[in-house]
Amino acid sequence: MASKNILFISGSIGLGHVTRDLALANELRKQNPGIEISWIASEPASNLLVDAGEKMLPEAAEWANENVIAENTAQGFKFNLMKVTMNVRSAWAQNAAVFVKLTKQRSYDLVIGDETYEIMVALKRKPELKRMPFVIIYDFIASYSMTKNPIEKFGVYYWNRFWSKDFHKPSPFVDMRLFLGELEDIPDTKFGFLLPRRRDWAQEKCKFVDYILPFDPQEHVDSKALRATLGYGDEPLIVCSIGGTAIGKQMLELCGRSFPILKDKIPDLRMILVCGPRLAPAELDVPKGVETKGYVPRLYRHFTASDLAIVQAGANSTIELTALRKPFLYFPLMDHYEQRIHVPQRLARHRAGVCMEYSETTPESLAEAILQNLGREVNYLDIPTDGAQKAAKLVSNLL
Repeated sequence: MASKNILFISGSIGLGHVTRDLALANELRKQNPGIEISWIASEPASNLLVDAGEKMLPEAAEWANENVIAENTAQGFKFNLMKVTMNVRSAWAQNAAVFVKLTKQRSYDLVIGDETYEIMVALKRKPELKRMPFVIIYDFIASYSMTKNPIEKFGVYYWNRFWSKDFHKPSPFVDMRLFLGELEDIPDTKFGFLLPRRRDWAQEKCKFVDYILPFDPQEHVDSKALRATLGYGDEPLIVCSIGGTAIGKQMLELCGRSFPILKDKIPDLRMILVCGPRLAPAELDVPKGVETKGYVPRLYRHFTASDLAIVQAGANSTIELTALRKPFLYFPLMDHYEQRIHVPQRLARHRAGVCMEYSETTPESLAEAILQNLGREVNYLDIPTDGAQKAAKLVSNLL
């Protein structure tokens, strides 16, 4: 049988999505020996893929980097996703043009896009551009207005109407929608006035595959052995991380300011601030004794070794910590509807994590929350983590 060729576009902001994309790609190879997977992604996701030995297409250099747009849109710890959607029109047009050129020049048996909304929009508006099966991956459904700004409210309604239009009709522009999570992760609310309910739409349109992790939680239960491997001792360890963009610098500095307060009570405490690939550690203003790192590969191993993690409310990092059964505090970015609505609802359902409000947290109150949760036993509900296997099986049916 001739080898099947897959184009995988890892199109979302940060690094959380590309780690799950890589896990899905590896599972696809297990289930379909001999397939060829080529990638499109922008930095920093592209760097991770290259380090993993994946085949990056030259056209990736032409792919607009939404991380830059997102960072330019953010205002301190405030980040409005709808503003990003409004600011990415030219970037989406550029990416759609790259996609059309690429699929004209080369033949693929399947295209997978992780939150590649620009491709979904282009194919919906011009179905004749679709030359092969197309799979899109979601972990939340549609937008919310987070301010009273009438322009934002109109933009949200317009986008949600476009998303949910023709609810009960076939969608020839997409062959499969994969939702990474469970039905209960979707708020049971309407897209908007006279629009369908999000959960009803997702139940009809999506395939639910549970969560995809870049590791097997069963292989990360011995934190003591992992500590030795990573160079940690027996001292209490806090790992703080903001993910794959520079957004969230203020949270790391807040963590750093709590450190001297904590050291008075726990003299051997160790705190590590992980800046990620787009924020230089030297840019942080933190007290002496706080350790700072740039990009840390396989950060989940350091989460496993920790006694407490402090993170933004990223969907992937918080699910990883839930699967690892680690105590953690999380700070949703202000005005970020996914981090303020979808993620807290999901974590509350699993009894996981402690939600913190950045604007109301002082170094003293953060230190108190850390002392209450450092090394504590958790009672999280078990979560399904076989998403890569389920998703690969569904996708393989399209080959």
